[in-house]
Amino acid sequence: MRILVTGGAGFIGSHLVDALLADGHEVTIIDDFNTFYDPEIKRGNVARFQDRAVIVEGDIRDAILVERTFAKGSFETVIHLAARAGVRPSIQSPKLYFTTNIDGTFNLLDACHHHEVKNFIFASSSSVYGVNEKVPFAETDALNRTISPYAATKLAGEQVCSNYAHLFGMRCMCLRFFTVYGPRQRPDLAISKFTKRILAGEPIEQYGDGTTARDYTYVEDIISGVLNAMNYHDSNFEIFNLGGSATTTLAELIEMVETACEKKADVRVVGEQPGDVPRTFADVSKAKELLGYEPHTPIAEGVKKYVEWYRSLN
Repeated sequence: MRILVTGGAGFIGSHLVDALLADGHEVTIIDDFNTFYDPEIKRGNVARFQDRAVIVEGDIRDAILVERTFAKGSFETVIHLAARAGVRPSIQSPKLYFTTNIDGTFNLLDACHHHEVKNFIFASSSSVYGVNEKVPFAETDALNRTISPYAATKLAGEQVCSNYAHLFGMRCMCLRFFTVYGPRQRPDLAISKFTKRILAGEPIEQYGDGTTARDYTYVEDIISGVLNAMNYHDSNFEIFNLGGSATTTLAELIEMVETACEKKADVRVVGEQPGDVPRTFADVSKAKELLGYEPHTPIAEGVKKYVEWYRSLN
């Protein structure tokens, strides 16, 4: 199958491309290698498969570049992971997030429509649930309290996917990822930051009193969910939670990283951050039933794997 992966040089994207190539697919990547974090990290990610995949360096906001890529690629499936990520940065630069995450998603969907690409998988986020008081979070929950521009753009992306599925008969699967972590993780995320600083003997920051909780999902579990979604054809629009289906508080996470590093952290407590939700918790029963999705890596095991990987680099 000929597949376009947007954001294929990033953390999740590079793992996905590895899996797709291993399964014998022809893969093209669009990635702009922006400076949200060191672009050399992404270039290192793609070095592993740059001779086996087509790499297009460009911005999904560039409709002409997107059109040219589609005209050349004859794609059968698009897996759209590219986005401006992060809740806190979106508060500082909301226009960048709206133009990239909404306009860019529109450009891809429109190109799919005009080039008759019928399969579109969209990486959404648990952030769309906002301050949802019901737990665990289910796909049927009302979503009316997003609290960051990033979350709003992901919810908007789902709606545009729904439009194209309804109007043009495209098959659009929206996958709500819950706090993905693992090897190659972005350096701005908690497990990455904690591991680096604890091993270096530097202090770490704990936002708030440590009771905020997240449903952490190991990257291999996310990839299995994406691959399963590629093969789901029973309807032309669905939303699925992909999570670990368990919650871990920030204080518990710090303890797990300490254990994996075999070193005590110097914890500095700072204020809670605007836009951060108090907790996330995925109800994955729908994904289990329809996709055969099953998370296999408990957070303590996944943190240990991450620390081992990080140590192997140094």
